[in-house]
Amino acid sequence: MRWSIKIAKIAGIEVRVHVTFLLLLAFIGYAYYRVGGSQAALSGVTFILLIFLCVLLHEFGHAIAARYFGIRTPDITLLPIGGVARLQRMPDKPWQELVVALAGPAVNVVIAAILFLGLGLKWSGADIEENLLSPRGQLITKVAVVNVMLVVFNLIPAFPMDGGRVLRALLAMRMPFGKATMIAARVGQALAFALGFLGLFGNPFLIFIALFVYLGAAQENAMAQMKDATSGLHVTDAMVTELATLQESHTIDDAVDALLRTSQQEFPVLDEERRVRGILTREPMIRALRETGPTTPIAQAMLTCESSVHPGDNFEGAFRIMQESGCPALPVVDDDERFVGLITPENVGEMMMVRSVLKDGERPSWRK
Repeated sequence: MRWSIKIAKIAGIEVRVHVTFLLLLAFIGYAYYRVGGSQAALSGVTFILLIFLCVLLHEFGHAIAARYFGIRTPDITLLPIGGVARLQRMPDKPWQELVVALAGPAVNVVIAAILFLGLGLKWSGADIEENLLSPRGQLITKVAVVNVMLVVFNLIPAFPMDGGRVLRALLAMRMPFGKATMIAARVGQALAFALGFLGLFGNPFLIFIALFVYLGAAQENAMAQMKDATSGLHVTDAMVTELATLQESHTIDDAVDALLRTSQQEFPVLDEERRVRGILTREPMIRALRETGPTTPIAQAMLTCESSVHPGDNFEGAFRIMQESGCPALPVVDDDERFVGLITPENVGEMMMVRSVLKDGERPSWRK
């Protein structure tokens, strides 16, 4: 994730902190300092760090459960609104997704139980919100209460919270995955509208949460519909095969000529044996033309892509590789690593459009 800083690597999982989280710490420290001085500021920052330690353990709960099903978690990122565990893929079976979704809140239940029952803590404040924000509240007790709140909040049946995934998993046990996701997303969006409406009456933070929930539900639904539409497809069903290529010896002038002759925006750069050396896109091409001139070697402007796929690979996995690698287009190579095609965002969109009008099991005649 952009603007995030790696702070540790635990059990093969990178732990990253978004820079906005550091701004949150600074704000909390300043707010507490104005109320009670340096001691209060230290207490406030410690409180936030303990909460995010609980959030981190929550995300590790998801990661450990996913690892049990053979799913890797490359990294966990801490944001001001919580944590994000980036799973390599979602579980294939609904009951597996249910276990992974519940594993996070289960960690917070254990933490709250240890603090309340194990240490004999009691929450005596009449106003929970006031005591949580007060520098004079008991630190460990506030952490215990926040863990209870994390469980309740995360089990709200709306994406991207864990409750949305729990609802989807339960529905997917009785209906197709895409339909289950659509229903869960609509439930989440309805809750988002309700939260936004309540936020209009004096709590702007609820409007922010409503927007977050609505967009998360829409994104999850779009990803699920794409997964359904591409089920059973291979790379050869989506790749572009008739396109212009460039050679390592070419210049930006040659690239501009290819840009004007074709409708392409991504050009694979090949060596003499048709092995991929990089991808040149329109923006770097024009920038190099403006800054260093038409005789600039294209090697100075192209993006080196370390990832490639085979025509027989599963398309869903290939699309995930393209997203994770950050490459604007994904080269397709044969068994000898020679270039045979390209997967581009535009062609993926066109394939999805074609698939949406075909009957189940049908494939375009030119791909049979």
